[in-house]
Parts: sequence; C-alpha cells; structure tokens
Amino acid sequence: MNRVLRAADALPASLAAAFMLIVVSVLPASAQQALPSWNETGAKSRIRDFVKATVTEGGEAYVAPVDRIAVFDNDGTLWCEQPFYIQFAFMLDRVKTLAPQHPEWKTKEPFKSILDGDLKAIAKGGEMGFVELGMATHAGMTTDQFNQIASDWFAAARHPKTGKLYTDMTYLPMRELLDYLRANGFATYIVSGGGVEFMRPVTEKLYGIPPQQVVGSTIATQYAIVGDVPVLNRLPKVDFVDDGPGKPVGINKFIGRKPIFVAGNSDGDYEMLRWTTAATKPGFAMIVHHTDGDREYAYDRQSPVGKLDKALDEAERRNWLVVDMKNDWRKVFAFER
Repeated sequence: MNRVLRAADALPASLAAAFMLIVVSVLPASAQQALPSWNETGAKSRIRDFVKATVTEGGEAYVAPVDRIAVFDNDGTLWCEQPFYIQFAFMLDRVKTLAPQHPEWKTKEPFKSILDGDLKAIAKGGEMGFVELGMATHAGMTTDQFNQIASDWFAAARHPKTGKLYTDMTYLPMRELLDYLRANGFATYIVSGGGVEFMRPVTEKLYGIPPQQVVGSTIATQYAIVGDVPVLNRLPKVDFVDDGPGKPVGINKFIGRKPIFVAGNSDGDYEMLRWTTAATKPGFAMIVHHTDGDREYAYDRQSPVGKLDKALDEAERRNWLVVDMKNDWRKVFAFER
C-alpha cells in the first residue's frame, strides 16, 4: 500500500485522486476500511488482528480456507431479542390468528393469557407452557406451508418499541462482521436456539447466510403423500433443541467441522464458546454485551431473555472478547441517523 501511495504522489494532482479511487475500488475487503460501524476500540482491533493472523500464509496462526468456520448465535447476537424473542412474538400472533378455530383456548392456558393480553401470566406456565405454545403454533402443517406463514409474518410484523419491521432489527455491526469474515475466506453459519424453519426464510436476505447454513431447534417431521404430492408434515413433537450443550452437538452433527470463530450473547452460548476456544488450532470467541439502553436495551445477569451471567464471569479468564455495545459500536441499527 505504501508503494501505491508513493505512486500517487508522483502523479499530477489532477490525476492523483482518480488514481487512488481506482486503486481502492479493486483492493480486497481486508485492505479496505473494515467494520465501519465499529468504533476504533480494542474490540475492533482484536477482531481484525485475529482475521489477519488467520489468513496470512506462512504465519503460525494461519488456517486453511476449508477450516475457516465461523458460527453465530442469532437472538441477541444478530438481531434484537428484547422485549421478547422474535419467535415468541410470532407465536403470540399465531395464537390470535388461530383462536377462532379453537374456542377452548378462551379458558385454557397459556392461550387464555395471550388472548387477554397478559404476558406476565404466560411466563408462569414455565417451559412446558412454552413448548405447548410452540406445538400449537408451529405444527399441524407442511414445511412449505410453514415457510410461507413465516415469510408473510416477517413481511408485516413490527417491533413494539421502534415500530420497525422485525427484519430491520438486525445489528449493523454484526452484519458487517459477517461480510468481513466472508471476504477473508470464512464460511458463516447461524447456530441458534430458535426454530430452524422459522429463521431460514429470512437469513439469506438479512445476513447473506443461506438456509443450508442455519442450524437451529427442530420439531419432528414426517414424509407423507397428500393428493399424490410428497410433503413433509410438521408434527407436535420436539426433535432437537439447539441451545446450551445442544449447540456443540448441533455444530458437529450439521456442520461437521469445529469452528474457529464463534459469537454469542448469553449463557445459552456458553458451551459453544467453551468448545470453540478449547480447540488446538486458533479459536476466537466474542460475546455481544447489551449495554446500550438508549439505542437498544441494557441487560445481562438478571434478564429473563438472553441472560448473560456465567459466560460474562469467565470471559476474561478464557480470553473471550466482550463487545460493549454502547462503546464499541458507532451504530446499532442501519436505520439510525
């Protein structure tokens, strides 16, 4: 790059600017300004240093492109998870849509509380109530039908705080990070506790991650012939939960290579963070710490959604990067002025 600058200095002023514009336009992404929505803090430097070391042939930390696997949690890491998970908002809307077909829901929990608008009462149902809610709203249809239902919902549903589409509630710095890693030969995957078929209709548009690179929780499906047409029916039965210790299992099962870069935001990502950084080859782990109550939400140890406690306690000892959203990100959402 220094030789390029010297060459530009040797040109007449009228040509120098045009020369530099052409040069910058053809430079690889790693040589241009990376991560523009990140402030110039230690977090940005650590990420760039790791990527540079990983892609520098002949260096001690060099990793061949085939092994440059990066995995990202979704809720709270790539898109907003407050005041409740986006998939939970989908469930609430589905209950209201389906309620005319289920008059018994007027007196049966957790459906009664949803129809009454009492979200606090819903939480009292605990895990089993949530599972029942998921089965009622996600099963009893084919995979193609569910894909269309989810796609239509994403096209219209809006976040209660910002009024923006949920698809606009993605973190711009993390989208830039995904682009930056891919520009440096990384394959990027989502590994989330969310439903895999809920995420897949939108991940390619939002993050550049195609459906086959999304790992998530699943319900059982069954092959059937309906009117001489083969379909996959979604059954009211949990198949796999891709959260906590399930995340390393899911990575091994569906990706088949241990990642060298992992990003999460909660204790649900703890095992994935541990597993990645315990590898013999270089491993980089980062935690998105929600510290900005003005531009987004501030929460960690006591939050019922995206609780970050154990992983935060161990981050320094394990050399995990904790990204301070308030101080490390210049912008949170693309729609910010």
